[in-house]
Amino acid sequence: MAGDFQLQLYLGKVAVLPAPALLTDALQSAKVISSARDRTGFQLTFAVSRNSPITTTLLPAGLLDPETRIILVALVRGLPQVLVDGVITTQSMNPGTEPGTATLTITGEDLLVLLDLVKERDNHLFLPPELRVAKILAKEKYFKYGILPGAVAAVIPEIPDIAGQGAVQTDTDLKYLERLAGEVGYTFYLIPNRLPGTSIAYWGPEIRIGVPQPALTVDSGTATNVESLSFTMNGLARTRWTMDITIPFTKLTRSVSVPDLSLLRPPLALRPAPQLKEAPLPSTANKSFAEVSLLGLAATAKEADAVTAEGSLDVLRYGHILRSRELVGVRGAGLAYDGLYYVTSVTHDLQRGQYKQTFSLSRDGLVSLTQQVPT
Repeated sequence: MAGDFQLQLYLGKVAVLPAPALLTDALQSAKVISSARDRTGFQLTFAVSRNSPITTTLLPAGLLDPETRIILVALVRGLPQVLVDGVITTQSMNPGTEPGTATLTITGEDLLVLLDLVKERDNHLFLPPELRVAKILAKEKYFKYGILPGAVAAVIPEIPDIAGQGAVQTDTDLKYLERLAGEVGYTFYLIPNRLPGTSIAYWGPEIRIGVPQPALTVDSGTATNVESLSFTMNGLARTRWTMDITIPFTKLTRSVSVPDLSLLRPPLALRPAPQLKEAPLPSTANKSFAEVSLLGLAATAKEADAVTAEGSLDVLRYGHILRSRELVGVRGAGLAYDGLYYVTSVTHDLQRGQYKQTFSLSRDGLVSLTQQVPT
């Protein structure tokens, strides 16, 4: 694609090579959706015809069959960023109703879909969750795709399940790892490295620390770099979860709040949104204090962000590619809504000479914790 940015396309069965020029020349548009709550998906649309080499040679040869690996790399200001490293799952041909309107569309997901193809039966007895993650991701069938494990130990150490109930895996690797992550308030997703071909399979808390991305600036004259940005505060988003504790000797039961959420999520706002709802944690029977505490952290973390924002930008004006699952600053929205946010999702829309993004942000309340938002 021409313009002030470049899009590079690689494909192959496992190892990848630059796509043939006739394929990149036919690329009309690309869309990549990256979300903190789901795996990354992509869709590529090519202009074709009945007699084009794509339909007469590449498709019959299986070059774009499902399970073919695709890597999309965008370069803005010469800096490369892998938008997705995944595999094709669907191929759609539309012959069109008039000459020059035929299109071929391929759709796919990031490499995590490979972890969701086979139901496994394994026993991870005596292993804490982070070692179960490392054990599963060390399999050769994932390593050959450049998937490297990146597991973080649970914030509250959990005694290995001696009874074996939670250590027995009967589902796909992906569903098992996602369930483990959910039980301790963690997330699980792929982080492609800057150079194509390897990814970190990150199993840990949301990354809400570190250097934020260049600020999104609204209503600031020539400094404005977003096309739209709006905010919402939901008073019913947060719940104060409680758990029942039985006091030794007295056998009396008391209801207490779950541990401090900042163990998993450092606060981003000076004034947290109120917790209007209160409810006991479900499914706590026969669980240890550590297990119940982790369940409480996980339940609260899912609902902690009462302030959300939706917006759009032109990448060429912003000057960078906004990434999901990282921090970004907001300026120009006023005292209540300026500050740092967590980027929960980004949709990349690329066409010839145009690169747009729509995005979603979130945080725990109002008023910035930082005195000045970095540019």
